[in-house]
Amino acid sequence: MSPIRVGLLGIGTVGSGTYNVLQRNQEEIRRRAGRGIEITMVADLDVARAKAAVGAGVQVVDDARKVVTSPDVDIVIELIGGYGIAKQLVLEAIEAGKHVVTANKALLAVHGTEIFAAAHRKGVMVAFEAAVAGGIPIIKALREGLTANSIQWIAGIINGTTNFILSEMRDKGLDFDVVLKEAQRLGYAEADPTFDIEGVDAGHKVTLMSAIAFGIPVQFDKAYVEGITGLAAQDIRYAEQLGYRIKLLGITKRAANGIELRVHPSLVPAKRLIANVEGAMNAVVVQGDAVGTTLYYGKGAGSEPTASAVIADLVDIARLHTADPEHRVPHLAFQPDAMSDLPVVPMSEVVTSYYLRLKVADEAGVLAKVTGILASAGISIDAVLQREADEVGGEGSTHTDLIILTHECQEAKMTGALAQMQALPTVLAPITRIRKEELA
Repeated sequence: MSPIRVGLLGIGTVGSGTYNVLQRNQEEIRRRAGRGIEITMVADLDVARAKAAVGAGVQVVDDARKVVTSPDVDIVIELIGGYGIAKQLVLEAIEAGKHVVTANKALLAVHGTEIFAAAHRKGVMVAFEAAVAGGIPIIKALREGLTANSIQWIAGIINGTTNFILSEMRDKGLDFDVVLKEAQRLGYAEADPTFDIEGVDAGHKVTLMSAIAFGIPVQFDKAYVEGITGLAAQDIRYAEQLGYRIKLLGITKRAANGIELRVHPSLVPAKRLIANVEGAMNAVVVQGDAVGTTLYYGKGAGSEPTASAVIADLVDIARLHTADPEHRVPHLAFQPDAMSDLPVVPMSEVVTSYYLRLKVADEAGVLAKVTGILASAGISIDAVLQREADEVGGEGSTHTDLIILTHECQEAKMTGALAQMQALPTVLAPITRIRKEELA
């Protein structure tokens, strides 16, 4: 068979990695796919850079629409990113009857329902393994490998920037702002790291995993998203003393009243494998009713790790593009007419346990008032750690840290109790609340 022809939109870090891996492993890939896969056309605003990356044998243009509309392109790889022009180009490629491979989690998390519906109408595939966790094949695992299971929950470290920052804070005892600057210097964090440190990037990714795991539409607008900017070095230290590590987790879970969809810092028992994932690495834990617990670990970003996922999608399309569309694996694992209308649970209704840190006046009766408020709200205490005032504020200090671990309760109850505690004159600073996930 003649090679399948690929048009590439964007030849930055991932695009150049995709081209290089395809070239290096072309014979092995051909043997697996049943035919060759060739990048024949590239669009990039920096034409000179693109030509230097791909050589003379590939047509390079500065207008992405020339690739999307070319009759000589069978598959379009979208690596531009964002919600704007990328959405238009993906929809135009689909309308032109071309399959699409994308690493654009933001686009799919926000507009995936529209894009997948368009692809279904045209009988083409939209493949997005590279959109979640880089080189880790978590999308294929959820869509195919675990298809016999009723998925119970997923918890993932799915943003390498924040995991690097938290790892450095734990190892070196430094505060967030200091480590962020170091992460930017080393290239782990962008000049504008907002999407990473505020949890938005992880929110996009867990939204996609949730849709595949539970057969619900992609609905990022209903996800609860909280980043790591409020974490302090002492929280990481106290968590360690209590036998936990703090990780930014993307969590989606089957609950009695719907599907939980949330991103936030979490205390995880130090004995869990995922708690020991350090640096910029990613890991996803999936709990299925038949298989039990499975863990997927690897590089969540980078040129060739992400290219690995892009090319895996190309191979899938090369194998299946002539198949009857009704016999392909559905985009979100479930047949389009069998999607669930289970609601996303509001964060106020989520039930979990908590770590609380209160800066309080070092005087008698403070602990009794705090625990009394929790008791009145029906929140039971698992453990209390009270530091000596001298240890926290230095010799002669008049304040101390009070650390409380609670048993499970509804988020709304905890929010109400926190408001009462914050109003106490003996509570001297905003209370830190971090959710606790046992992942058992």
